[in-house]
Amino acid sequence: MIVPDGMKVILDPKDEYTHAPEAASNYNESMYFNAMDEKAGVGMWVRIGNRVNEGHAEMTCCVYLPDNKVGFMFAKPEITHNREMAAGGMRFDLIEPFKTHDVSYDGTILLMERPEEMMNPGYAFKNNPKVSCTIRLRFEGVSPMHGGELVNADGSPWDLDPEKSVFRGHTEQHMAVTGSVTVDGVEHAIDGFGFRDKSWGPRHWDNFYWYKWQPMTFSPDFGIMLSLMGQPDGDPFINGHVFHDGKLEKLVDVKVETNYDEGYTPTHITTRLFTAEREFLLEGELVTNIPLRHLRKQPDGSVTFSRITEALMRYNCEGMTCFGMSENLDLMQDGVPLSVRLQVEAA
Repeated sequence: MIVPDGMKVILDPKDEYTHAPEAASNYNESMYFNAMDEKAGVGMWVRIGNRVNEGHAEMTCCVYLPDNKVGFMFAKPEITHNREMAAGGMRFDLIEPFKTHDVSYDGTILLMERPEEMMNPGYAFKNNPKVSCTIRLRFEGVSPMHGGELVNADGSPWDLDPEKSVFRGHTEQHMAVTGSVTVDGVEHAIDGFGFRDKSWGPRHWDNFYWYKWQPMTFSPDFGIMLSLMGQPDGDPFINGHVFHDGKLEKLVDVKVETNYDEGYTPTHITTRLFTAEREFLLEGELVTNIPLRHLRKQPDGSVTFSRITEALMRYNCEGMTCFGMSENLDLMQDGVPLSVRLQVEAA
């Protein structure tokens, strides 16, 4: 987590539970889990975002299958309280803070041979079959927690601007995952690793100008989380760590080279990661990708368009391989992601 001058981070087990919603209309409390089993050829991620002051949740389910088909579902089910993370057939149950969580889903997903069709959700939902999907997964933490709630140096709450905010608190953790994902009657056993995060506080998605997020867990004692977050000008903020030897080593610098296809999806990523102790070389190769979008009407009547590419990657580092995610959010300008435009202009 990036900690501004004059502030600190508090990590408290109570933040594993839901919070009393703030008055801001855009208050969001969300949890995300991903589960990866490279041997089985399966990856997946799920998210619930409670926007109780807006009267609904955001529920997302995405499953990457061995035949490169992608199952996907998004809904905004009605909610009237923020007492639990459960919406649209999906449920997250806290078993032990900082340690154990259960994830379940009973519903349907679109089964897509061409996941790129999700850039036009109306077309995708009309032209792909809906099939049954059942998820039963247990997540066990293998790393220390990363993050917490940002507060002032004296411990008092941060007086943030809801219209410019993306969160008040944020936590992340590397996980071991067991269970199963069943799609259209075919059960896929999961015995692998994953990652989770949680956020709470006011959020507008387009307040992220651009970010690149790469979480991955190779083993019970080795994982990486890299986050680059940028503005329309200036250098990006570096956030993240390498997890090994039972601890989280903070990233102090990164060097990233990214190859894109014609649609600006990252196809190969070479990253040199620097901690205070050593350097790591990370290679990532695209397995499959589904592009998502977020539209928001501004007070002046204009509409911001953010694209989020959810790419399943095969990563290699320290002689180990695993499935992991490369999630890139960009404000789009004339069809070009902001981060790519800035990269071209800087060159």
